[in-house]
Amino acid sequence: MQEIIRTPDDRFADLPGFPYAPHYVDNLPGYEGLRAAYIDEGPKDTQHTFLCLHGEPTWSYLYRKMIPVFLASGARVVAPDLFGFGRSDKPILDAVYGFHFHRNMLLALVEHLDLRGITLVVQDWGGLIGLTLPASPNFTPRLSRLLVMNTTIATGTSAGPGFEQWKAYAAAHPDMKVSDVVRRGAPVLTPEEAAAYDAPFPTGASKAGVRAFPERVMVSPDMDGVFESVAAVAFWNTKWSGPSFMAWGGADRVFPAATITALRNTIRGCPEPMIIPEAGHFVQEWGEPIAHEALTAFGDHRR
Repeated sequence: MQEIIRTPDDRFADLPGFPYAPHYVDNLPGYEGLRAAYIDEGPKDTQHTFLCLHGEPTWSYLYRKMIPVFLASGARVVAPDLFGFGRSDKPILDAVYGFHFHRNMLLALVEHLDLRGITLVVQDWGGLIGLTLPASPNFTPRLSRLLVMNTTIATGTSAGPGFEQWKAYAAAHPDMKVSDVVRRGAPVLTPEEAAAYDAPFPTGASKAGVRAFPERVMVSPDMDGVFESVAAVAFWNTKWSGPSFMAWGGADRVFPAATITALRNTIRGCPEPMIIPEAGHFVQEWGEPIAHEALTAFGDHRR
């Protein structure tokens, strides 16, 4: 049995702006014995479910400014913590954290919860993985809308100099302080909010998932995940016909303006993005106005 770290509950006490109780499942097919955590708020029989997927090195806390807006519309909100992040279990071996390890977990969780009417909400690795989910035939019928922020579909080429600089930094700092990373992309954070991003990681050993993600970005065509990503490009470009909304932090050093254009051109029917010039990579820290604008665009805003 693989060795894991389970972050003590007391590290998540009194998180600012995040009063949501965690739910747990430890019997997802293929992940028996690993406990996955997720937030599940709002009515279960509603028309729309917002599936909010975090990236590197964050967790579901990232969506705390968007969740209340989505709930006020009458929707359900599900925000999982990927293994290695948040309240989910953290295997200590970096090698565990492959593309399919995370992707298959998300597909299994969607099946376990039988989510339908999904508004897929993605950013960073939440998009690198989440945007490939419709390549699975079991997921496609569950999908109805897309809200995409500061991410890309990685089909085997580098995301550019900003990403390469981040990758080099991550490799040189295997025990990086997560809050420092997030604050560089979101200097609006209070000290208490920044501390909430450190909460899941009591030791360097608990950061295996954090260390692994930069190395797993598909920058060459032979890497795991490229096949699904190429299929995802085809889906979003030729088969997708649902509503989309794009928001972007204009000060993002990892994904520059060219990434916006490329991704928008990939997503069939995607309208002009909402640009927040002062926002960096972690654009959800400006999430309240984004959520309001997205709901207005989708036509289900309750003022």
